[in-house]
Amino acid sequence: MVVPEHRVFDPASSDDRSIYDRLVELGGVHVFDTTATQLHSLRALLPTPPEDVLGEEVRWVHYPWRRSLVRVLGPRGFRLLRLDRNRNKITAAEQDDMARLCVGVVGLSVGHAVAHTLAIEGLCGELRLADFDDLDLSNLNRVPASLFDLDINKTVVAARRIAELDPYMSVVPYPDGLVESTFESFMDGLDIVIDECDSLDTKLVLREHARRRGIPVVMETSDGGILDVERFDLEPERPLLHGLLGDLDASALKNITPEQKAPLAARILDPSKLTPRMLASVPEIGRTLSTWPQLGSDVALGGASVAAVVRAFGIGTPPPSGRIRINLDAHLAAISEVEPTASGESISPANQPR
Repeated sequence: MVVPEHRVFDPASSDDRSIYDRLVELGGVHVFDTTATQLHSLRALLPTPPEDVLGEEVRWVHYPWRRSLVRVLGPRGFRLLRLDRNRNKITAAEQDDMARLCVGVVGLSVGHAVAHTLAIEGLCGELRLADFDDLDLSNLNRVPASLFDLDINKTVVAARRIAELDPYMSVVPYPDGLVESTFESFMDGLDIVIDECDSLDTKLVLREHARRRGIPVVMETSDGGILDVERFDLEPERPLLHGLLGDLDASALKNITPEQKAPLAARILDPSKLTPRMLASVPEIGRTLSTWPQLGSDVALGGASVAAVVRAFGIGTPPPSGRIRINLDAHLAAISEVEPTASGESISPANQPR
């Protein structure tokens, strides 16, 4: 585990002030200060924030990977202004409740999109990110990172991106991934765990831990927008992965080859419902394809889908266990002409009242 790399300097701390002064004195640090605009926008909010928020001391944030110091509003004003446009799709009270959620994300390809979307909407107070892998050029068809992030651990890449969005959000990277020595600390205190890892044995071990602790598991699989929810918080005896792998033990899945993994993955996804291009790709995995194909747009949809589930938990309307497919290709194939009604409004024929 690594500690966050950025640092928020509290003006009330003499230690923080001396470190800030030393950074400025050494030079070579870019300084960004837009707090006048931030404060103007904060004052323009409706209703007007209380005086103790408007008078909150600003902070400096050091981003060493950017060689930059950025001045921002204090934590209450920053959160109030940054998340203001969420209202009232998310009420202020609901947003406060979500700030107490702790969410874990395992696997930082689709998981990067998930974690960033959760951070954008302020759907949790703490994110834990687990992945042992470094960012590779081949990841840049779906992970919203850059060439400057190559060869950096995926959890660090995601944590840095979130820190640049919200320096006050707690993000805890686990760059060794989930192994025997990290499982307990990663799972301890989680409210929801998101599974976006490739390893089948890790998927099973993760669910064993979640079921034992009563933590719901959410998983999004890019092909056809498959979204799975397993409510181990309500069903302590629920079969892992909906029972789709039967009684397979996690230890039997270690070190299996891509060719051996493909049919098991197909069992989880249900071959009869795979998209045609994915179905044609499965027998090629390990032969003419390095691994299964994934598209950036599918990954972005996955981030939105999982965020909707976490948001539902946060506002007190969590879904039950089960599976749904959010297949945009199928929806696009169902597009129909829009016809005007007598009142001048438009309505799709497929949605006309009966």
